[in-house]
Amino acid sequence: MILHIKLFIFKKCISLTNKIKKMKKITFVLLTIIPLIMNSQEKNLPFSEIGDYPSEYTPTNVISRLIDGLGYRFYWSTESLTENDLNYKPSEDSRSTMEVIEHIYGLSLMIVASFDGKEFDFKQDKLDYTNLRKETLNNLMYVKSKLKETTDLSQINIEFSQGDNKLKFPFWNHLNGPMADAIWHCGQVVTNRRASGNPLNSKVNVFIGKTMP
Repeated sequence: MILHIKLFIFKKCISLTNKIKKMKKITFVLLTIIPLIMNSQEKNLPFSEIGDYPSEYTPTNVISRLIDGLGYRFYWSTESLTENDLNYKPSEDSRSTMEVIEHIYGLSLMIVASFDGKEFDFKQDKLDYTNLRKETLNNLMYVKSKLKETTDLSQINIEFSQGDNKLKFPFWNHLNGPMADAIWHCGQVVTNRRASGNPLNSKVNVFIGKTMP
């Protein structure tokens, strides 16, 4: 009887050991695959670098290049941020880094609305960090595609409502408004992440538009 009990316990221990080994293998595979998937998704995002400049100086080409500069700055200023970085505030009454990124996303939506000929709605979906980053970059890429179809920038206006008042501004206000503001806030994210202990990749070169080897 005792021998049977010992044999039963031994078999259970062997079975448990095998299960633990399988779990370790699965964990190892997951830890290997997940970073690869994340890196693949990261590589699919636009603006990791700025492409060649156009051969002609046209109004839309100049604006498109400005969007390139914004997209490149946003891509790298928001790259690989941790929970600690996102929650960081330089002071109690400041926006957190996450809130700054949400604001940049809102600015990208305003630019998109103009190129779609729609009134901008200040209400926006609540997105997590990964999707905020992806959607902002995709919005900027969308604007670049719309610029290729645009022949007259005077037809692109900023429209929104404040209470009962409907306001309309010409494209000029995009230059000193949402576009310039978004670039400004990318710099804010860079400053915040340095203060939270995760500085910008030192190989990022905004002048060249490439990340140096």
